Amino acid sequence: MTQTNPADMQAPQAEVQAEPSDSIETMYLTFPVGAELYGVSIGLVTEIVGLQKIMHVPDVPPYIKGVINLRGKVIPLMDVRLRFGMAEKEYDDRTVVIVLQVNDAPVGLVVDGVNEVLDIPDNQVDRANGFSGSNSRNLVMGLGRLEDRVAILLDVNQLLEAGEVILPDLAEV
Repeated sequence: MTQTNPADMQAPQAEVQAEPSDSIETMYLTFPVGAELYGVSIGLVTEIVGLQKIMHVPDVPPYIKGVINLRGKVIPLMDVRLRFGMAEKEYDDRTVVIVLQVNDAPVGLVVDGVNEVLDIPDNQVDRANGFSGSNSRNLVMGLGRLEDRVAILLDVNQLLEAGEVILPDLAEV
């Protein structure tokens, strides 16, 4: 009877375990909104900035807070908390704007704070086929399974389309 070296037994397991990917496609910037953890593809994120003077724009939905002028670029702002139908919360020192580049135009998401960039491989993302809002658009791209929690991964294109954010024309002013 041959004996197996314990070191030899562990080697195959190490090969099977998923290693962090260097692909930007599986990386998500995570942030809290209320008690939940959300994420957006890091490939869309251009920067994270603190709140700045917001210029209000008339005749927009309540979750469109207005625009900011960031180094000469006019960026429309969407308050994600209000977009999701949550109660309005006074902005504080943790409140930030996640600036995204979507369809060649910048847009800012106002969120309660930011957590970290997480690598969530596709095999740890459950597609959100069963979720649908009242307007039949699905803002949730998937649910990223983490060790002890779940990150709700947002489909930014749907979030902005459904949110009636003014993108190209306003961004070029």
